[in-house]
Amino acid sequence: MDFERMKISGTAFRRLRMTVPLGLLAATLAACGPAAVPSGINDPDEARNREVHAFNRSVDRAILRPTANTYSSILPEPVERGVSNFATNLDAPGDVLNNLMQARLGKAAENTLRFAINSTIGIAGLFDPATAMGVTGDPTDFGETLHVWGVGEGTYAEVPFVGPTTDRDFVGIIVDVAMNPVRLALPNPESYYATGTKVASRLSDRARFGETVDSILYESADSYAQARLLYLQNRRFQLGGGGAGAEAGFEDPYSDFEDPYAE
Repeated sequence: MDFERMKISGTAFRRLRMTVPLGLLAATLAACGPAAVPSGINDPDEARNREVHAFNRSVDRAILRPTANTYSSILPEPVERGVSNFATNLDAPGDVLNNLMQARLGKAAENTLRFAINSTIGIAGLFDPATAMGVTGDPTDFGETLHVWGVGEGTYAEVPFVGPTTDRDFVGIIVDVAMNPVRLALPNPESYYATGTKVASRLSDRARFGETVDSILYESADSYAQARLLYLQNRRFQLGGGGAGAEAGFEDPYSDFEDPYAE
């Protein structure tokens, strides 16, 4: 008898036995319907949040903004775009995982196809031929997964080094980092390189939208209230998908921003 084959088959069966209930659980939770998109502001810890906001703003002024501007000025634009494309491509497997947990199989297939195209034709994601081919993808996260499962938004919060979020989205951030398929699959030091490109991509974003961010943080009469409003408005619009969010009167505050990387 081929005991090695039996051993492999047994392992595969055990994994399947674990995967099927998880898939059924995800489908059941998704069938319960998404959480309602709120319209008010739930910020019972505003005093503490304002202190964290002041800290985050000081970090941005002293470190993040000058570092981002230096980074963007040193790197040629095609190289900077390639790094951002590579970092975005690394997020695709996590998007697929969340799509599956949301029981959105069509979006999972689209994100899988996008990852496959950019990882091969796009040379490990340095280029983005998928967009040119009409496969734009659908970024998502575990915060949206919780929303689809019916978990409410919770209270607003500002987290050190993270910025505006909610109870639900902060849990989503932690889970996305812990369950990222690329991070779990890559050995060291490759996993560190992946983290480095994500940091570089964030610096690039800070430089690209510098004028807008500066206007919010340093030119608003109340930068905390402005950042809170824009975050909640944008996030609720995303989760509403133009449906519930739009009906609640929310508009995407970033819809008119011009992306210098856009073709």
